[in-house]
Amino acid sequence: MNFHVLTLFPEMIEQGVNTSITGRAVSKGLIQLNTINIRDFAGNRYGQVDDYPYGGGAGMVMQPGPVYRSYQSVVDKIGYQPRVIYLTPQGKVFNQKMAEDFSKEEDLVFLCGHYEGIDERVLEMIVTDHVSIGDYVLTGGELPSMVMIDAISRLVPGVLNNQVSAEFESFHDNLLEYPQYTRPAEFMGKKVPEILLSGNHAKVDQWRRQQSVLRTMERRPDLMEQATLTNEELQWIEKYKHI
Repeated sequence: MNFHVLTLFPEMIEQGVNTSITGRAVSKGLIQLNTINIRDFAGNRYGQVDDYPYGGGAGMVMQPGPVYRSYQSVVDKIGYQPRVIYLTPQGKVFNQKMAEDFSKEEDLVFLCGHYEGIDERVLEMIVTDHVSIGDYVLTGGELPSMVMIDAISRLVPGVLNNQVSAEFESFHDNLLEYPQYTRPAEFMGKKVPEILLSGNHAKVDQWRRQQSVLRTMERRPDLMEQATLTNEELQWIEKYKHI
């Protein structure tokens, strides 16, 4: 899995991705990070990549030329035109299903904007996916790109030491993860649920599944419409609603 990030702040991306789980994945060669400094393609001695917007208005806009040339450097390197993700609050909100879709790609390009945005013409030319990580505005696309790289990397085989974690953590079947416990068995008067100490794995799995459903109903009811549920679970939910 190769991540190519077009950015004005490559060191920010590198410091973030080369840490913790993703950092270990990079060192093992499971994922590859390629940061491209858009300023290197400015075409002027000052490294200027922005200019005033046509029509007036506050702020500056990133010019199309440097962005396109930085993108083309990736195309020249890998030999084909990959998917390009533009991080923008105008995009579709990122979720686990999107992460699973993106994880199937061999190469992904992340385009990080700054200032008042990027000239629309180059976006029309190279961007395949407009993606947001939430309905709020950040100073640039670097943090969102790192969020997405982290989420996508976890789905690359071998990145997680325990591959079961990627399969059964939050948003499996579009449900939130069940509550987790570890030692001690009692903490400040609060005990670990007895079922988890029983050694009955089938009962434990059943309890965890029910907790996932309950937690999703309580905390993220919006997810329930897309949740993968059995007929038995649907009947159980209806009974629970009337308790």
